[in-house]
Amino acid sequence: MVALNLPTYTYTLKREGDKVYILDLLRKKYLLLTPEEWVRQHFVHHLINDRHYPRALIKMEGGLKFNSLSKRSDIVIFSREGKPWMLVECKAPDYKLRQTTIEQASTYNHTLRASFIVITNGMSHICCEVDWTNGTSRQIMDLPLFEEKL
Repeated sequence: MVALNLPTYTYTLKREGDKVYILDLLRKKYLLLTPEEWVRQHFVHHLINDRHYPRALIKMEGGLKFNSLSKRSDIVIFSREGKPWMLVECKAPDYKLRQTTIEQASTYNHTLRASFIVITNGMSHICCEVDWTNGTSRQIMDLPLFEEKL
């Protein structure tokens, strides 16, 4: 896998036949190591170890409904009150972040109504703060500290 624009961490891999699996920090199980999973695992470690987001408030690959469609969110961080606070959409490192990626995450967020949306391919990261009262959002330069906006 490629080096990402995220801090490195000590990860655990295992091989079964011609497939490689990575140990998921939160779910404590091995997942097929795809480029997107590589980004997701690095980003979760970054949130917990570098940004000090509480592990217990992070959910990986949660299901959600948008209109009548079933969708999956990559990472959702909840507030201490149990409300979605941040939605993170992860893409493979070679995937160029586009407006359609932001729109995809925004579509998921219409159901969740999180205050922040992040999209990352592990190389580039875009973070937006959502103002639900005024129906606007603005890009911010860095991830907020967990306690900063609660």
